[in-house]
Amino acid sequence: MTAPVPLGDVHIIGVRHHSPACARLVRETIAAHRPAHVLVEGPADFTGRIGELLLAHTPPLAIFSYVRDAARTRLSWAPFCDYSPEWIALTEGRAAGARVRFIDLPGWRAADTENVYADAERRYADATERLCRALSVDNVDVLWDHLVEAHPYEGLAERLNAYFDLVRGEADAGAEDTAREEYMARWVAAAAARDDGPVVVVVGGFHRPALVARLANADGDTVPEWPTVPDVPEGTETGSYLVPYSNRRLDAFTGYASGMPSPGYYQRLWESGPREAAAGLVADVVTRLRARRQPVSTADLISAKALAEGLATLRGHPHPARTDVLDGLVSALVSDALEQPLPWSARGPLQPGAHPVVVEMVAALTGDRTGRLHPDTPAPPLVGAVAAELAALDLDGSRDVRLDLTDSTDLRRSRVLHRLRVLRVPGVERKSGGDATSAERWQLTTSEQREPALIEAAARGGTLADAAATTLADRADRRNEVGSLAGLLYDAALCGLADLAGDLTTQVADGVASARELGPLGAALRVALGLWRHDRLLGTAGSALLGTVVTTATTRALWLAEGIRGGDVPAEPARLRALAAVRDAVRDGGAALGLDVESAIGVGGRLVANQDAPPDLRGAGLGLCWALGAAVTPSDAVPRAPAVLGDWLAGLFAVAREEVLDDGGLTSVLDELVRALSAHEFLVALPALRQAFEFFPPAERERFATALVARHGGEGSGRGLLRVRADPVLVAGGAAIEEAIDEMLTRAGLADL
Repeated sequence: MTAPVPLGDVHIIGVRHHSPACARLVRETIAAHRPAHVLVEGPADFTGRIGELLLAHTPPLAIFSYVRDAARTRLSWAPFCDYSPEWIALTEGRAAGARVRFIDLPGWRAADTENVYADAERRYADATERLCRALSVDNVDVLWDHLVEAHPYEGLAERLNAYFDLVRGEADAGAEDTAREEYMARWVAAAAARDDGPVVVVVGGFHRPALVARLANADGDTVPEWPTVPDVPEGTETGSYLVPYSNRRLDAFTGYASGMPSPGYYQRLWESGPREAAAGLVADVVTRLRARRQPVSTADLISAKALAEGLATLRGHPHPARTDVLDGLVSALVSDALEQPLPWSARGPLQPGAHPVVVEMVAALTGDRTGRLHPDTPAPPLVGAVAAELAALDLDGSRDVRLDLTDSTDLRRSRVLHRLRVLRVPGVERKSGGDATSAERWQLTTSEQREPALIEAAARGGTLADAAATTLADRADRRNEVGSLAGLLYDAALCGLADLAGDLTTQVADGVASARELGPLGAALRVALGLWRHDRLLGTAGSALLGTVVTTATTRALWLAEGIRGGDVPAEPARLRALAAVRDAVRDGGAALGLDVESAIGVGGRLVANQDAPPDLRGAGLGLCWALGAAVTPSDAVPRAPAVLGDWLAGLFAVAREEVLDDGGLTSVLDELVRALSAHEFLVALPALRQAFEFFPPAERERFATALVARHGGEGSGRGLLRVRADPVLVAGGAAIEEAIDEMLTRAGLADL
């Protein structure tokens, strides 16, 4: 029988990541015991680079890890801020002269999850939910504040142990956590068996009970070797780098999946204590609200402070905690009803439509802190290569850049900028361009987030072109909708990635042949036709494979359109754009691609005649016939029913815009028809009519207005008709009310009074 590993000098601290109270406990434990070894949950393959991690950085920062194989690229982050218990363990342990090590499996092993420091709360939700109900708190974050952050330091270690024993006792760790805990336990056992001084271990609280149990059952009679770091699997590429992080990325209110919410507040709590943190939160909220011209009076602040202190007393807190302050501020500053729950009552991102005061409160909770790396921090080659390329192409700094793609240097600039855009590197925004034009305008701005974005992009390739190609290929693997694939194809062409564009074209070709929705199919057709027809600059003009895509998509779009039924439903712009793309394909590429004009006109004619087809498709069918040269009389086909007039016109305008502009007779018919509508009928027709005329740009709408002015004997431009001050819907609604009143007076014999 073997003796267990002695735990007298092994101090295993279970923590919640990014908890100021846990960070204080770690600091005090290291100061009290002066350990020989400090072991920290973190990627073991980064232990040799802890010196790099402890350069004079400004947190928050993160260890970014990736693994890339032939199938995919996986990424993970292990973030640290000033008050992360792991960060305090590293810095205080090194200062105390301890040997500091990371003891978790390598970062590339954890790269299936976005965040290494995931608290496993989803796996012990049942226990925490029962605690929340028992203590009448909303969620695990409020529970944590109530049990830990809001109370004095005395007895914290015991409270933490009891809390984590409870929640772990009912949770299934799963295979991945079991493997991690076995590995971490081997490191702890090896350090304890050296008997050269105390050992402090800092791990997520979920893992502490398992480590204690494993060490109690371990063999204490032998001195185990230090565990080895697992080898990288053959055929894979891995890497780890430090990246600057930000409060926004740490915050649960902006989508961070683990740790603590409200990093700006907890930074104050760490630096100054609970009373000053509460006062600082109030000051930040007031400053933000007043900067946005939201009134906040002294009386409001007095009320908020009194409410927060009253809530703290009621909830048993010696000082107002985070939610005490927030609830007090809401009660004092928000007088109208809230349409959604307060964000601190449930975990997750702030939802659209939140009250403006609540939005500013969440922003104040988050703070605007952004980390900075020491200049000597190693970075992947891509970072320097991109900086050099931007400087060589005169694309560094902040500026407005205009490019002429017929110039070879500008074409190269465009491709570099599009690659950065695809990688979502901050500070690169295209303001105009595309759609078969040779001019582009870009807005470049300096951004603190550019460096971390490029470090993370390096996981996808050693060069900018490779990283962009890998990113687009990964997105294509995750999407099976043909319109989205066509958009990726267009991006590949803009980036100058010919090989990838060829692969994506094949995927798009397969997708259009089996497409079932007209809208996405039309999006694919527009992209393929544009690349086939125009883009000599991009090297895709006249491509045989793209030509096949255009032909297949056009034929299938006509077949899908003819099969749509639905009665008098509203217009769908996506399917109307699809028929406009069919028009362009048949009219501009028919001869070269073997598309039959008469067949397309035949489909258009059958759409016009099919009363079971939606009105927008009937109008689009007439537009298709007209645009392809068939003899039609559009003014005779205009429907008189107000409920379908606008939708029918939307289809016509979408497909035959130029023909409509050149036909004065149609304008006259529409004028007479609209003038004959009652106020109620006009109100019914107005929304769809407004949508229909959106297919014309402002200058062309002005041509309509000018023709109407002339028709009624006026002179000059009709621009004034397009610039009414009142909402047309309100005007039409008022007219309908007046008409209804007139009818009531007439029925009552009071119309002449």
